[in-house]
Amino acid sequence: MTANPSVVCHPTVSLDGFVAGPRQTLENPLGEGAERLHRWMFEDAEANQDEVAELVASDAFIMGRNMFGPIRGEWTGDWRGWWGDEPPYHAPVFVLTHHPRDPLVMQGGTTFTFVTDGIESALEQAKAAAGGGQVAIAGGASTVNQYLRAGLVDEIWLAVAPVVLGSGERLFEDVGDLALEPIAARHTRYAMHLKYRVVR
Repeated sequence: MTANPSVVCHPTVSLDGFVAGPRQTLENPLGEGAERLHRWMFEDAEANQDEVAELVASDAFIMGRNMFGPIRGEWTGDWRGWWGDEPPYHAPVFVLTHHPRDPLVMQGGTTFTFVTDGIESALEQAKAAAGGGQVAIAGGASTVNQYLRAGLVDEIWLAVAPVVLGSGERLFEDVGDLALEPIAARHTRYAMHLKYRVVR
């Protein structure tokens, strides 16, 4: 692993390449069957404590609107994310959207800023907020794929779950011919943890 990778993403993916299952709903935001992808985090956290810690160890985060919540179109109501009053990020989070919204300050140091002028702008703002630290592309699949396609990711940290979903939101969709250099691998009960450097 590079000493200080600037931009990372660390999705959990099924064996057949999906980070979310089919038929996502408000009651089932990950889609059918996809809760099994994350058993390594919740049912085997002690064995995966380093990887769990890495998920929220970055200095700023970027996510797509679909990851932030189920609302489409203009913002309505007072949706504040899936995570309750104190999200796990404890850092600035930049949400990609086509619809403006005022920043949302949460407990524990998380502020959601809504970015309407594209992925490069979101990354520029996230890097500034991180103060030279690490930025994580938190998801979902479409957002990660956009940053990979644009060549803006330094390292990919995959948790590969022993699950086959068959359909859903696919990682590595239309990202071009990525050159990846393996830098680490570790196996636990519910996931194979793989780290790759994106070679440019």
